[in-house]
Amino acid sequence: MLKTRVVTALVLLAILLPVLYFNNFTAFALVATVFFGAAIWECFRLFNPGTQNGHIIAVVWTVAFGIAVLSGRLNASLWAALSLALWIARFAPSLKTGLPALGTPSNTLLSLVYGFAVVGCFAAIVDLFSHSPWYLLSVMAIVWIADIGAYFAGKAFGKRKLAPSISPGKSWEGAIGGGIAVLVIGALTVVFGGPALADTFPVRVHHAFGWIGLVVVLVVMSAASVIGDLFESMLKRRAGMKDSSNLLPGHGGVLDRIDALIPVLPLAALIGSRL
Repeated sequence: MLKTRVVTALVLLAILLPVLYFNNFTAFALVATVFFGAAIWECFRLFNPGTQNGHIIAVVWTVAFGIAVLSGRLNASLWAALSLALWIARFAPSLKTGLPALGTPSNTLLSLVYGFAVVGCFAAIVDLFSHSPWYLLSVMAIVWIADIGAYFAGKAFGKRKLAPSISPGKSWEGAIGGGIAVLVIGALTVVFGGPALADTFPVRVHHAFGWIGLVVVLVVMSAASVIGDLFESMLKRRAGMKDSSNLLPGHGGVLDRIDALIPVLPLAALIGSRL
């Protein structure tokens, strides 16, 4: 399993690093569109485990997304705002109220709405990349740091379960530890980053809103990453799936890799548009 994970990671890096390094928008847009299509396919599989036409739906959505991106007609701010509204009004409350039963009209509607959230995530990815690849990575790093911090804090101090019926391994202590890790790294980036890190998300937020604004933004983004992770875990548990797919051997599916990013990236794009 470890060998498979390493090989998959190396293949992904071999694809993504050159695209990021050379800052070629067309190449990045094509790669993002491919991953978007995989995420949409997995999304409809989670909502409709027995569906036979998920690939057709994914192709239609992917073609539409690719055309919008490459033609410059993808309104990232609109999609980001819609995505954020959906997380606040529908997805986050579902962690308490639960999901509709599979096969019901409510479930079909929710699958469509979650698909819109995935569009918002990838629209934000394209928008953040348009600023600079480094800027995009600095936003994604916030989620990665929160996840790593939560893992180690949970292992060391975790006692109170965060959502035992959804993800028994997550604890309040882990979530808080992840948030603290984000705050520490963010502060260090601002204080010691210098010119090399001047165009990163934490530094730009600090420049625009000060220390209090930076703390609020990073805490909210850390919390959003946990919500995104838990929501996908709830979808997988309901569908009886361990992973969203096997598209990334050793890592599960694309949604398994970006679940925490789905609410965070649109939020970052909206904040970034005001920096």
